[in-house]
Amino acid sequence: MNYILFDGTSRNNLLPFTYTRPVADIRIGILTIREKWEKLLDTTTSTLTKKYLQEKFPLVKATDDILINASYLPTQALVEIVKSLKDNEAVYYQGEVVAVHTSDRQEEVHQKDYDRIEYNDELLQIKNTWDIFSLNDKALLADFKLLTKGRSSAPIPENVQTVNPENIFIEEGATIHFCSLNASAGPIYIGHDTLIMEGALIRGGFALCDHAVVKMGAKIYGATTIGPYSKVGGELNNVVLFGYSNKGHDGFLGNSVIGEWCNLGADTNNSNLKNNYAEVRLWSYETEGFTKTGLQFCGLMMGDHSKCGINTMFNTGTVVGVSANIFGDGFPRNFIPSFSWGGAAGFSTYQMKKVKEVAQVVMSRRNIEFTSIESDILEHVFEITKEYRH
Repeated sequence: MNYILFDGTSRNNLLPFTYTRPVADIRIGILTIREKWEKLLDTTTSTLTKKYLQEKFPLVKATDDILINASYLPTQALVEIVKSLKDNEAVYYQGEVVAVHTSDRQEEVHQKDYDRIEYNDELLQIKNTWDIFSLNDKALLADFKLLTKGRSSAPIPENVQTVNPENIFIEEGATIHFCSLNASAGPIYIGHDTLIMEGALIRGGFALCDHAVVKMGAKIYGATTIGPYSKVGGELNNVVLFGYSNKGHDGFLGNSVIGEWCNLGADTNNSNLKNNYAEVRLWSYETEGFTKTGLQFCGLMMGDHSKCGINTMFNTGTVVGVSANIFGDGFPRNFIPSFSWGGAAGFSTYQMKKVKEVAQVVMSRRNIEFTSIESDILEHVFEITKEYRH
């Protein structure tokens, strides 16, 4: 069977992260949503997404396809139903299509008359950007069980202090010394070829993905995910870094989501709680205004390739687009459009030539080529986000 992950109706609510990736390639828990589905389906998937992303994330069609709404996180029970779908059957959850078996040559999944199968057990769905950190504890626990089932952890070094060591799993190649791992509130997963330096204090749930680094003296509260090839230091609380991003120094980051190829300068801090304790409102690309999150704690949403200078201060509920460069004193506004250059004193446009030069240097440090495909995606995002830059 041919499985295709489609963006669904949540895509615009997940901007700026979905400017540069399909919904399926959002990381939550330990794995990306695509990796979760592929592991449980035991096969590869392709993607139905915006046309400008299709070259990087191609669509593979067959005579029979099962299309899956990528905003839903899979469970074993759901996957068994999806795999058994017959032509024109669809799984629904709370009125929305989760998956459909179709031979139609459609470019979108339309709400037509499918033979309905209602799914009644709880499913996690990533509907909004803030769901990525607020549901991270549940997603991390599910991924931990999936990745460690029937396997044995590498030994925990004797000089590492632990609480609930049975909830700690270390992959081969990890280097850990003289730190504290407390898995009483959630599991701790430490990936291949990772490094946790001396003096780090970590409380689960926590995931350190392959080749990532926790620096000396870091203080990390769950549920936090450090994506592959990322580096973190200072204080973090309930944060998801997708991968290839750095918060390498002191400063607080809380209830936040950071995309790929981002860098937070030394002593960058974000507020995650308003000083009147009111509900946090967050910029919505869908409504083009600020929308209620239902959350008292909500920090920073930063799109791919964005950077900030030393001592940057982000206010509660700040959204930063793709390839923004923020610096200077004071609090910048809490919606910073893509390709913005500046800070509290004002912004100008971060020109594409400079954007590409920086991206090329940053990616080459991780031995990854900045290709013409990546360049075309950034150019397209530059054009479609012009309206937000004044």
